[in-house]
Amino acid sequence: MKTIDWTRDELVAYILLFAANSDFKENNKERNVIISKVDIYTFKEIHDEFKNDNDYQGIQKIMASLKQHNYERDDIEILLADIKTLFFADGEFNINERILLRSLERLFKTL
Repeated sequence: MKTIDWTRDELVAYILLFAANSDFKENNKERNVIISKVDIYTFKEIHDEFKNDNDYQGIQKIMASLKQHNYERDDIEILLADIKTLFFADGEFNINERILLRSLERLFKTL
């Protein structure tokens, strides 16, 4: 895959958008969590890119960018904590969110 030209904030925004859409709906509480982590401009820019990608493209971009930014175990733990915060933003942690969290944990361990 080609090099992804994201900043760390853009990567975080993309990953959190990916997670927010695990249950096929993205609500205002989830958007607010993402915007608390990155600025609104970054959110809007990455949201537009995210809407045009399928799941496979998204995973490929995430993994390539994590490698480019040299994410290590501590960085991954912070990222997973942010994802958990996002999942609990709407007061529910549904089965789709649980499955995605488990999948991302496994995937991120391959770095």
